[in-house]
Amino acid sequence: MALLVDIFGYLSIILHGLVIVAQSMTLGGVMFLAFLLRPFAGVLSQGKELERRVARLTMFSALGLVLAELAGNGLQIAVLMSTVDLPLTNVIQASFAIAGAVKIFCAILLIPCLSARFSSSRVATLLALLICVAELTAATFTTHAYARLSDNTLLLLVEGLHQFGAAIWIGGIPCFVLVLGRLHDADGWRLVGARFSRMAMIGVGCIVVSGATMSVFYIGSLQGFYGTAYGVMVGAKIAMFLALLALGFSNFLVTERLRKKEDAPVKRLRRFAEIEIGIGFTIFFAAASLTSVPPAVDLTTDRVSLHEIAVRNAPAWPRFSSPDHDQLAVSQLQARLDDEAAHTQRAAALAIVPGSGIPPPRNAQDIAWSEYNHHWAGVFVLLIGLLALLNRAGVGWAKHWPLLFLVMAVFLLVRSDPEVWPLGSEGFWAAWRDVEVAQHRFFVLLILLFGMFEWAVRTGRLHHPNAALVFPLLVAVGGAMLLTHTHQISNVKDQLLIELTHTPLALSGVAAGWARWLELRLPGRGGRIAGWVWPVCFLLVGIILLWYREA
Repeated sequence: MALLVDIFGYLSIILHGLVIVAQSMTLGGVMFLAFLLRPFAGVLSQGKELERRVARLTMFSALGLVLAELAGNGLQIAVLMSTVDLPLTNVIQASFAIAGAVKIFCAILLIPCLSARFSSSRVATLLALLICVAELTAATFTTHAYARLSDNTLLLLVEGLHQFGAAIWIGGIPCFVLVLGRLHDADGWRLVGARFSRMAMIGVGCIVVSGATMSVFYIGSLQGFYGTAYGVMVGAKIAMFLALLALGFSNFLVTERLRKKEDAPVKRLRRFAEIEIGIGFTIFFAAASLTSVPPAVDLTTDRVSLHEIAVRNAPAWPRFSSPDHDQLAVSQLQARLDDEAAHTQRAAALAIVPGSGIPPPRNAQDIAWSEYNHHWAGVFVLLIGLLALLNRAGVGWAKHWPLLFLVMAVFLLVRSDPEVWPLGSEGFWAAWRDVEVAQHRFFVLLILLFGMFEWAVRTGRLHHPNAALVFPLLVAVGGAMLLTHTHQISNVKDQLLIELTHTPLALSGVAAGWARWLELRLPGRGGRIAGWVWPVCFLLVGIILLWYREA
């Protein structure tokens, strides 16, 4: 049961992120159909075909929402039944279970409304919009707003406005990209671009107003912004939101040129929209991570001060010497347990049991071990960024820079978790029961994959046109997952101070991944600029890792 609870904390974030993505795409798809495609169906070339394709995408999104909600609610119900010994009949009466059931029911009802048989009728469109209202209403009852003891109604409305804005803008972009790819005439681009631009502006306005309101009620002060995990994650969301605004503004200028019947880079419009999808979905996972921590206003103690942040990040030379493995707290505890077992002639107990939910003990040598790992990882990433820049500048032999990822992956596999295989007493498979170990190995796998794919692409071993996209996609996914990464540290302040370092790492990773994507997808000057941006992001990651401190 401890294993289930331990897994629940991380898995619930991932599942909730998938729910937000699917919900936004579902609601955004319905609104795209209702307010853009249906009004212009008779004007656009292939109007009916575009309706069919967007409706099908929205149906798949609704199906994904059903599956994600079932998984998320099933996990919560299982944890509650096991931890507090409640029968199923009682658990399903909880607010989250009722809200989840309503969302599932609404998503199922949307599917026939979007089918080819009914989707073109006005009745089906109106019914789909009403179902979306019910879906959105139920979704607000799974947020922090529902649990507030004061200003409950206001915050529920604000949460609904926030999710509506995200759906009509970010949730509608996949449909926008799909339609742009199927249109081949300037009139169609002009109509679709202008209408979606206005829909997006409505979404941006809703997000800004609701986000500012929630910041007042949930964060409350400047210290709540930088001194709590909730505030730091909101800061990450704001940074990505500003990036989305920059991309969106660029696309707005393109749509305005189209509206004035001037020449405009439509391909850039599509490529920037692809990046908006990636960054927008990353924001959704950051939002899911927010649900796992209390609002800043509720954390009145254990806040990190500016002085503590300054002390932790004071300049210091990187640590390139590692303590011995037997100096670590787990090793010393295991040695004592082995000695006691030898005296009593019994089997020795394990110092740490993966999946038990008990954080491993830590001492000064553990901190030094972790800093050593991060600093050498920084060296690897710094070299990767430098070699990538050299390769970009025309140095041929530097094309083998992705091989450094493979070396770094092996280094991290060996040293990331010294209490388990290959250095610790726990075996390879048993260690997967520990959530933090599993996360570390997931990152190692990502590093191996994008290193191998990028090296194969750059050396001509992979010729498929989409093979080059694996590297940027996995880098961006790795950055997004780093935002949800958790640490088994009992000290709240230490955990937050580590997150203050990991957050810019994650943002730099997201920026690097999507910049490389843009380099590959966007011809001309924009792609060339992006080709210089992503290696610089890797340099920044390397510098942050070299700056990393845990004490």
